[in-house]
Amino acid sequence: METENVRDCLQVIRRSLLVCAPLQAWSSPASTAMAAPAKLTLLLPTTLTSTVSFPSRVVLKPFPPLQRLVVAAAASSSSSQTLLSSPSLETPEARQIRLETESALEWGSVCSRLADFAATAAGRAACVEGRVAVGRSREESERLIEQTAAAVLLSAPLDFGGVEDVSAVVAAATGGRLLAVREICGVGRSIRAARGVFDQLQSLAQETQDGSRYSPLLDVLQGCDFLTELVQRIEFCLDSTLSLVLDRASKMLETIRRERRRNIEMLESLLKDTASKIFQAGGIDSPVVTKRRSRMCVCVKASHKHLVPGGIVLSSSGSGATYFMEPRDAVELNNREVKLSGDERAEELVILGLLTSSIVDSQLKIRNLMDRILELDLAIARGSYALWTNGVKPSFSDGYSSSQSDQSSDYSVYIEGIRHPLLLEHSLMAEDSTIEASEMPVPLDLWVKKDARIVVISGPNTGGKTATMKTLGLSSLMSKAGIFFPAKGRPRIPWFDQVLADIGDHQSLEHSLSTFSGHISRLRRIVEVVSKDSLVLIDEIGSGTDPSEGVALSTSILKFLASKVNLAIVTTHYADLSCLQSVDSRFENAAMEFCLETLQPTYRILWGTTGNSNALSIAKSIGFDQKVLDRAQEWVEKLLPDKQKERQGLLYDSLLDERNLLESQANEAASVLSQVEGLYNEIRLEADDLESRVAALRTRETQNVQQELKVVKSQMDTIIKNFEVQLKNSKLEQYNSLMRKAEAATASVVAAHQPNEITFNDDENQSLFVPQIGDKVYIQGLGGGTMATVIETLGEDGSCIVQYGKIKVQVKRSKMKLVQRGTNETATSSSVKPKGRTPKQRSAAAETNQSQDGSVSFGPVVQTSKNTVDLRGKRVSEASYELQMAIDSCRPCQVLFVVHGMGTGAVKDCAIDVLRNHPRVAKFEDESPLNYGCTVAYIQ
Repeated sequence: METENVRDCLQVIRRSLLVCAPLQAWSSPASTAMAAPAKLTLLLPTTLTSTVSFPSRVVLKPFPPLQRLVVAAAASSSSSQTLLSSPSLETPEARQIRLETESALEWGSVCSRLADFAATAAGRAACVEGRVAVGRSREESERLIEQTAAAVLLSAPLDFGGVEDVSAVVAAATGGRLLAVREICGVGRSIRAARGVFDQLQSLAQETQDGSRYSPLLDVLQGCDFLTELVQRIEFCLDSTLSLVLDRASKMLETIRRERRRNIEMLESLLKDTASKIFQAGGIDSPVVTKRRSRMCVCVKASHKHLVPGGIVLSSSGSGATYFMEPRDAVELNNREVKLSGDERAEELVILGLLTSSIVDSQLKIRNLMDRILELDLAIARGSYALWTNGVKPSFSDGYSSSQSDQSSDYSVYIEGIRHPLLLEHSLMAEDSTIEASEMPVPLDLWVKKDARIVVISGPNTGGKTATMKTLGLSSLMSKAGIFFPAKGRPRIPWFDQVLADIGDHQSLEHSLSTFSGHISRLRRIVEVVSKDSLVLIDEIGSGTDPSEGVALSTSILKFLASKVNLAIVTTHYADLSCLQSVDSRFENAAMEFCLETLQPTYRILWGTTGNSNALSIAKSIGFDQKVLDRAQEWVEKLLPDKQKERQGLLYDSLLDERNLLESQANEAASVLSQVEGLYNEIRLEADDLESRVAALRTRETQNVQQELKVVKSQMDTIIKNFEVQLKNSKLEQYNSLMRKAEAATASVVAAHQPNEITFNDDENQSLFVPQIGDKVYIQGLGGGTMATVIETLGEDGSCIVQYGKIKVQVKRSKMKLVQRGTNETATSSSVKPKGRTPKQRSAAAETNQSQDGSVSFGPVVQTSKNTVDLRGKRVSEASYELQMAIDSCRPCQVLFVVHGMGTGAVKDCAIDVLRNHPRVAKFEDESPLNYGCTVAYIQ
């Protein structure tokens, strides 16, 4: 059905196209005296010119040029609103201020960094050009934030392969240009790839239990028309790999190409025969069939031109020694080839015109689909950027009321531990780990109360006032664009409709603007465009003029802005501006911290305080003349009352001390909490691991029992078969003897697999057995097959402490039975004397590590990741070095688990040797049945 529709449309277009133009005959003078009885007509393309002479009997007619197909498509009067459109109703003045603010805040750099995470060419271009979508309303910004949050949760990246930027192609088709095969195939591939992206999202949503978490991303492409019919039509008519029109595109094209192939076969066969005859007659060095002036011909020497009777010279070589001649019999075939070639091209243009017209008809749907794909690509890029910078999801505060009960509900701006994104990127982009913590950007705490409208930041030069202000402005733009910024917790910030900034020196000789006039000109434009939801950032307000007039003008501007904007952040060195807080509750002060000991700024902001410029301290730190600084200090003391200076300094110092105390206590509490949580997690993991080990041991024992049963069954079957065979071949009087032999064999099998019953003789144990450290013994009450190791002897009664796995118990000598006497090396290694210490040091260590009953008290024998050193898979030298480092880093009276594995035993021998000779190892225990491949060392 699709093929019939395409062919019907082609028939309609074919009738309306003018594919032929009037033929205009032209002839060239004769260049040869060769005569022929009839005239021949050659159809040639009009682009060819006459380079050789033709016989007078030959009439040359140009083939009509194919008219260029112009597709007229009426574009809709209302174009679709794209995501990257400029804000509506924005005045030129407001737009200019916005662009200058984005430049001052380096918004373009953030967008350029986002381009590294975009998957499509259109997405990368939008980021590089700074056309990242910024929400024009609070609802739109919240939608962008939700898209970013969903992109962060993606379990697998989306494949945007095949999506191309076809906006220019669609625009060219709308403008009336006929699209090429490659361009039309690109449109088809992009539409199909867009459908593939949507299918990937749906698959990810179905694989997750909570599929709704991808809803913000699915909503982007939900309801889009993926133009399946147009894609199928393009793929049916065109081959995107070879960039050509397929035969099946139309019935006429298929017929034309079939006839052309048949005609070419006939023409080549004729010319090959002619070339072979010329070669055999000596008219050419080798038979050659070529093409000249778009016509097939043969080569012949000029002296042998007579070998091609009635032939037409189409061209000649540069030397004139060789002619390219068309035989008389090939003229009609060449004419037909030229005609069929033109018909084929005309039919291809008709098909391309139809497809171009279809693209024009669907231009709005294509643009809408590509805009949605761009929006989805930018959302995925924002999610990847958030993961790269450890960004957190911001939320918008209403600024006047809140239902939250936490501390942040009292603030309109509550951002804890934010780092400037661009400063953080330089650290993240370091290829190696040479960036230390001290070189990372200092985190800032931005807390602005709800009733505050003006925040005055004071402090020293190079103290971070401007960077703090830029950080807030940039975080506002990022939250509006749905980009997460690096901070802690759950940051809250108002939604600002405009971010207006006056930062930097606006001096301009071209416009006759001084530094002060440049600032005032910018402030005038800001005041004209501000609204109740605007954020205003002013750096060094009132500077560049007389201080008294600057303070007066600044005070007036700030009081005006307090009733016009949502929030204004200003930096200043004027102390009088910091005094406005005492008379107007809409003002709030903040200061940048400065360390008087190091004479360096700490880049930390102190809310509710006023800071000093510390100009003299900074001048001293850079090596200024001390005499000049002393004289300046004298002037400062004359201008500033001593009591006020002393009171201010004392208050500042007390606040710093109190803050440092609270911070140290908070850090200590956080450290303790972290250690407790870590210990709890490790114990829980160890408990889970213990259960798995017990289950594995049970499984192994079950397998051993089953294997033993198979062996017993096999032995009993053998005994029975032997008995039956001997019974058949024996006499009656031998029956009793055979029975006794069979019973004896059966009894031996039973005895061989009978559990050993260990008897404990009190007299023998008391008289002969003296337990020593390292002895392997059986313990009464633990089972006949349970073997323990003596690790410590206690009293004269012979009682001692034995260990079975990780279990230690005190047992009397009468309850033990010796299995294997410990070797001298084991006994010695289990109780290693510390080396390299003086007697006084050894006694002091013993007193320190001994408890009240005189025994050494070590930590709990519980294996965790912190008290375990894994030597498996290492060379002997590496294992020795790592074990010594682990012992040296242990705390006193700590238990160390040395995991050396079984293997060849080389690593185990090395570990035992290190433990035996290390001065800090008090004793160690060999591996046990429940702890194969692990030796426990006790560090003093």
